[in-house]
Amino acid sequence: MIYDIVYDKGTRLRVRAGKEAFTKEETYGLSETLLEYDFIDEVTISHRNGSILIFYNDISKKAEILHILDKISQADLYEGKATDNISLAEISNDFFFRLSKHVLKRYLFKIILPIPFRKVRMLYHAANYLYHGLDSLTSFRADVALLDGTAIAASLITRNYKSVGSMMFLLSISDMLEDYTMQKTKSTLKSSLALNIDSVWKVDIDDEGNEIESQSPLSQIKKGDKIIIRTGAIIPVDGVIADGDAMINEASMTGESLAVHKSEGKAVHAGTVVEEGSIVIEVRSVNDETRLKKIIDMIEDSEELKASIQSKAEKLADSIVPYSLLTTALTYLLTGNTSKTLAVLMVDFSCAIKLTTPISVISAMKEASDNRMMVKGGKHLEAYANADTIVFDKTGTLTNAHPVLEKVIPCGKYERDEVLRIAACIEEHFAHSVATAIVKQAEAEGLHHEEDHSEVEYIVAHGISTTYDGKKAIIGSRHFVEEDEGIKFTKKQQKIIDENIKEYSVIYLAIGKKLQGILCISDLVRDEAHDVISQLKELGISNVVMLTGDSENVAHKIANDLGITQYKSQVLPEDKASIIQELKNEGHQVIMVGDGINDSPALSAADVSVAMRNSSDIAREVADISLLSDDLYDLVTLRKLSTGMLDKINANYRHIVMFNGSLIGLGLLGIIPPTTTSLLHNLSTMLFGLRSTKSVLGEENPVVIDTQVVSNQDALIGEAAK
Repeated sequence: MIYDIVYDKGTRLRVRAGKEAFTKEETYGLSETLLEYDFIDEVTISHRNGSILIFYNDISKKAEILHILDKISQADLYEGKATDNISLAEISNDFFFRLSKHVLKRYLFKIILPIPFRKVRMLYHAANYLYHGLDSLTSFRADVALLDGTAIAASLITRNYKSVGSMMFLLSISDMLEDYTMQKTKSTLKSSLALNIDSVWKVDIDDEGNEIESQSPLSQIKKGDKIIIRTGAIIPVDGVIADGDAMINEASMTGESLAVHKSEGKAVHAGTVVEEGSIVIEVRSVNDETRLKKIIDMIEDSEELKASIQSKAEKLADSIVPYSLLTTALTYLLTGNTSKTLAVLMVDFSCAIKLTTPISVISAMKEASDNRMMVKGGKHLEAYANADTIVFDKTGTLTNAHPVLEKVIPCGKYERDEVLRIAACIEEHFAHSVATAIVKQAEAEGLHHEEDHSEVEYIVAHGISTTYDGKKAIIGSRHFVEEDEGIKFTKKQQKIIDENIKEYSVIYLAIGKKLQGILCISDLVRDEAHDVISQLKELGISNVVMLTGDSENVAHKIANDLGITQYKSQVLPEDKASIIQELKNEGHQVIMVGDGINDSPALSAADVSVAMRNSSDIAREVADISLLSDDLYDLVTLRKLSTGMLDKINANYRHIVMFNGSLIGLGLLGIIPPTTTSLLHNLSTMLFGLRSTKSVLGEENPVVIDTQVVSNQDALIGEAAK
């Protein structure tokens, strides 16, 4: 590559390859190429002038970076896809470019265009507002378009051309800001809802006609390939089941929380989750854009993901318009003064209300994302703010999610080490925290094993079933072993269980209809759990509920230690969902926090649900909010953020009414002319919008939301006001 070094200081290097050195799509591929080197942290490339800005972390690597650039030829360039960060940066840069161009054109044309030409240009742009206002009038819609069209028409009739120009200039900037906000909304939600799956298990046929499995990058999967999806995994493609059957949760596509049974020949879709079973899928489409497009269309075309306060704001904004028109008419009838009438007409409350509310919502969602919390829609933040009850699944949420195997007690013909070896052999097929504890302990003790069992079957919230040494082997909860499988405990076995169940969670291993051993698991409560629950109570969540499959003794002790107001022990998954529904029937707004496959029914049933960082795929898919850090304090931060969002919106309402009401009063008294009321009204609308982007959490949790764009906006708007 031929280039010039235009900046070189510290660990920042900018080179310029010249205009048309690469296309926009090739810049994405070039970024991917450069970011493959671990000493390069960030790359920003402009296709307009061929600029490449590189941030690197080792000053001694500069010569190597230049050598890398030297070796890149035209043949090495390829078209890539923009990352989420690049997409967001492009949206911001495009907005700033359009805004700068708009301001520059306004003042440049004032200087170079003669007055007659400026009037013709103004009438040309005014025609668009007049058309939309007339359309609203003939359709009997009293909305913002009618109000704007009426104000511009009245100003034209009275030959108040300066007012018309200022009004259209500021309205167009407001439109740009609203469009920018919507694009940011789409981009942020695409990022939070996108499938993040790198590889899959592909089924191939060897030379002898046998099926073999191999791990393959998802990017290399094509139409006609076959892949295997097992229990708890997200389906990353659209396709048809070629073999097997499964219970598939399609909540992401249909909103239905209950899993549906699908067998050979049935279609499956990307983003849905296998709750139980194992299937081979023949791929029909590997492009998840279809799914993302569906989500984006839903955001644009329906109210489903909007916060209800946002929908109310839009309705309120349009409902105010008739009163603004009525006030204008009364002013003219009572005073006969055209200037006072126009001063009133130039001001309305609806623009600012309609603009600031969605900006406040998306800014809160962006702030949540910056704090490593992914929120799938504004309505979920609103529900979290209004909730008075929070329900925790114990394991993995209130506890460390890193259980430890404390004891292995043989209860039958197998020795202690054999019980642990068999349990680890069965449990290693499932990425549950308790299973991991058992497998790790076996590894630590050097208890290696062969696959001596048949294919394992995971029974949600109960345990695992397989065949070992020709006999049925099960491992799981007491309910599963004793009640579902009908295995009886001897008095001696019961005594052993009673001695340990007060202190530990107990897992049971049975082979051939007889209890062969128990595994005692300890899962320490998180250090921050007590403080988090106390803070949530201070923030208005009065009812804290814990659900657990543990014994009454274990549950009672944890509830007392943490200050939990209500708990239920030995709970099954179907019980969790029904408990959530009971709380809702009692009039509570419920948050559910969980992490496992068995939590998905309860997560779906709650008003708003939160999945922890190490949650199963299905829990993250079903949950409305996913935490990307392993810190319970995020629940407190989220509460402050969500309530702060509502407080900001309500404060905006008050300030908009006060400010615009004052403008109308000053206009009625003849203190300020229509041009000034129009300028101040539109300027205040934009400033309220900018204010709505400010961090809710403040300096305690500083978050930068496009500060460069905001500061540039402030400067430009200040210049426009002059």
